[in-house]
Amino acid sequence: MKYISTVKGEKYVIDIDQEGRITVDEQTYEIDVQFLSDSGVLSLLLDKHSIEAIVEERDDTWEVLIHGELYTVLVQDERAFRLEKEQGTSFDVSGDAIVKSPMPGLIIDILVEAGQSVEQGEKVVILESMKMENELRSSRDGVVAHVYVSPGASVEKGQALVAISSPPSDQS
Repeated sequence: MKYISTVKGEKYVIDIDQEGRITVDEQTYEIDVQFLSDSGVLSLLLDKHSIEAIVEERDDTWEVLIHGELYTVLVQDERAFRLEKEQGTSFDVSGDAIVKSPMPGLIIDILVEAGQSVEQGEKVVILESMKMENELRSSRDGVVAHVYVSPGASVEKGQALVAISSPPSDQS
């Protein structure tokens, strides 16, 4: 089955077959995926390279944490993608984008403050979990509307850390 995934504004066509292969933008890889627990931790063998990730579904997107990098991924099947394209719409985050903790941990550092402009992919929080520091990033351009935590705070999985509002529109 074919899927269209959008990560940081880039679209990727993914075709998954039943024979242990995945094709991403016409490049085929051998793949084996094993979920290690009900908490969203998975082990992925991609062309004999091991990757561990934490994956969580949120509304219409997936949050994927790999090597301390958090990615927001929109995944649509081919039919939904074509329908959306025909309707002239595209994925757009409305309202505040909330950076949430992908796992329980300890806030090491807050790299932004309310009122500060941020760009998509910019580091906003450093979270320590399982003795690893994880850099949590903004999922879009905008302005920090609120910081909910402070350094040294213990947080739970799914807890809101930072809210990022839409960037101000130019009214020239």
